[in-house]
Amino acid sequence: MPNPTSSLDNAPDEIKLAVDLIYLLESNHVDPKTALAALKIVQSDLEAQLKDQ
Repeated sequence: MPNPTSSLDNAPDEIKLAVDLIYLLESNHVDPKTALAALKIVQSDLEAQLKDQ
């Protein structure tokens, strides 16, 4: 990942994770439609995990 800025160092965890995920998707040239479809699956899985807690 490129050198993080100090503002990113102080960002909430969800922002840090979002930046990491965007970098991962872009650096691997993942098609945006494929990425969105995969993220919907991930969201459903995580929501199910939260319900089970």
